[in-house]
Amino acid sequence: MFDRVRARLAQLVDPQLDAEPAVGLFVDGPNVFRDEFDVDLDDLRDAARDLGRIGVIRLYLDEHATPGLIQAAEARGFEVIVTSGDVDVKLAVDATAFAGDGTIDRLAIASRDTDFKPVLEHAGTVGVETIAIAPGTHGRSDALRNAADEAVTLEPEP
Repeated sequence: MFDRVRARLAQLVDPQLDAEPAVGLFVDGPNVFRDEFDVDLDDLRDAARDLGRIGVIRLYLDEHATPGLIQAAEARGFEVIVTSGDVDVKLAVDATAFAGDGTIDRLAIASRDTDFKPVLEHAGTVGVETIAIAPGTHGRSDALRNAADEAVTLEPEP
């Protein structure tokens, strides 16, 4: 939180200081971290960094998440949000709020779930660039890819 406040204050003093767009990465954990996809937390973080300055980086998990995954995510700078059920609603509400409040310039959603298509569409209407990150070619959602301004597919390491 303090980093965000410091960045905003610095921007008031020197608007050119923050020329790099702020990225919000929202990761649908149960949909991305599946055995059939070889997704790495570092790859997700790197994909967000390639898009700009990371403003928000969140991993949404359900109550079945392992303590090891939670610990690994936190060690890599993710804010972990654990819900007592389906993560889709919490992720969608949070991503929509961040897109609308001016905190982020680019919204990246890592998922293969078409439920997030309205979130990307709404972000686009408020002037936020949108990116759909797929956990692999097999896990790519055409609906998300087509709703986003840009699409990224994470490929497994050879």
